[in-house]
Amino acid sequence: MLRQLIVTMVGHIDHGKSSILDKIRNTAIVASEAGGITQAIGASIIPISTIKKISGNLLEKHKLEIKIPGFIILDTPGHAAFTNLRKRGGNLADIAVLVIDINEGIKPQTLECIDILKQYKTPFVVALNKIDLLPGWRSNPNIHLLENIQKQNESTMLLLEKKLYEIVGRLSEFGFNAERFDRVEDYTKQIAIIPLSAKTSDGLSELLMVMTGLSQRFLEQNLIVNVKGNAKGTVLEVKEEKGLGTSLDVIIYDGSLKQNDTIVIGALVEPIVTKVKALFEPAALAEMRDKKSKFKSVKQVTAATGVKISAPELDNVIAGMPLRSCLPSEVEKVKQEIKKEVSEVVIETDKQGIVIKADSLGSLEALLKILKEKNIEIKKASIGNISKKDISDAEISHEKDPLESAVLGFNVSLMPDVKVPQNVKVISNKIIYKLIDEFEKWQESERKRIEGKETEYLHRPCKIQVLKGYIFRQSNPAVVGIDVLAGTLKAGTPLMKNDGESITQAKSIQKEQETIEKAEKGKQVAVSLPNVTVGRQISEGDILYSAIPEGHFRKFKEFKKNISQEEIALLKEIAEIMRQQNPMWGI
Repeated sequence: MLRQLIVTMVGHIDHGKSSILDKIRNTAIVASEAGGITQAIGASIIPISTIKKISGNLLEKHKLEIKIPGFIILDTPGHAAFTNLRKRGGNLADIAVLVIDINEGIKPQTLECIDILKQYKTPFVVALNKIDLLPGWRSNPNIHLLENIQKQNESTMLLLEKKLYEIVGRLSEFGFNAERFDRVEDYTKQIAIIPLSAKTSDGLSELLMVMTGLSQRFLEQNLIVNVKGNAKGTVLEVKEEKGLGTSLDVIIYDGSLKQNDTIVIGALVEPIVTKVKALFEPAALAEMRDKKSKFKSVKQVTAATGVKISAPELDNVIAGMPLRSCLPSEVEKVKQEIKKEVSEVVIETDKQGIVIKADSLGSLEALLKILKEKNIEIKKASIGNISKKDISDAEISHEKDPLESAVLGFNVSLMPDVKVPQNVKVISNKIIYKLIDEFEKWQESERKRIEGKETEYLHRPCKIQVLKGYIFRQSNPAVVGIDVLAGTLKAGTPLMKNDGESITQAKSIQKEQETIEKAEKGKQVAVSLPNVTVGRQISEGDILYSAIPEGHFRKFKEFKKNISQEEIALLKEIAEIMRQQNPMWGI
């Protein structure tokens, strides 16, 4: 038996995820939301009759026979992407709709969604929304989208093409080959882009047609379910409700669940075992999280569906956790299976690395996957707000590697009364992409600061020339005008000629009769040089180099990221001079 297709709508905040779903449901969820933004993860059951009503003549035109019983569309808040929606081995969704505002293009949260889609290998299509806002666009939802595009004026058609191919270009940067849906040659290798307007319905029937066709052609095996077996599901949300107490919004993706069934739910320590007290199912086209939604009490549900579960002992349940039903005799076996599944995500080892925290199991898994892809080591990963223990774990890392004494929090905050010492960095963000970006920037600046301290007292490379006609004193000490050709001349820098012999040092530097500490490339200054006489050891026009000790040279090699390309080239020049006498110098 084929179950409903599980679809997730993802994308940047305010790009129209809820509006598209709203148009399909023909309800007014968006109008009731604060700021028009989805406030909580929800699910809508879209029966096949609705899909046929919207896409009927298109389905007939393409001779598409519908076998699936409908869609379950998961609508997610932009910041959380769809990281709660997980099941073992990947994402809970069979297919995703990545919603992009055609006028705004790819934004930070779009990037996060693309990254997670890539991590979970979830098939997706792109809904290029808000075409009605293109200058000159004339809406006509009564004709097919492609026919309507041809009826637009030339400048509007060209703008649509330009915007669409900008998205194609950006997606190719992430390794995705994308094309407008009617130009796709191979749906297994190309991502379909459907231009549409949630406001006017232009392109809506094409979106549903592409999703239906894709699911039946390539995902049919995934949709076969055993409706008589034990239920398998994922917790979307944990809610406190009047009259019910703590209840769970759950997506059941396999098997069936009955009232009084024993259920095992994943937890951070020991799985929770409880019994189903009551099951509530939303009406068709209703939205599970909408307060006005009508929930009816049912005795049994079968996959795939969204269901509200009332049961005792739910206080410690966390969103994203797996849920299974079983016979009382199977509890221990199922507990071990769930523990293994959760432990694969919630890791804690003695290895070196950073500490990461997230608000749900799916969020944690997504963050782990993306960090591992970037080769960032993780010492500890768990769910919940940042605690004293997390700070302490990060502080221990400082001794081995200061660049790993960090706590990254995705959609979580610092617990009250937790003090953060100076040697620990705490970074929190509601967008994984920004969280990692901020962490990498901190690491880079911290690396430069540490290397700067290491190289602060080293003799910097420099190359100077004694200016002709600017001999102020011949000896005791010699005072001459010089031009800094490369690098930086600092007071106290030992100087040598191009044969490698150290002859003097820049005892002091003056610019316009004022003593200065250093002079950079391009500066002309007066320098006092002890132990040399002009006309003997040095002459007008001579080129002198800083006589860098071998140990200093090795330090510069170690911290070469902290010095400029010009200084690197100058160090090579100095090394060549020194190796004329000692071929192994600095090696």
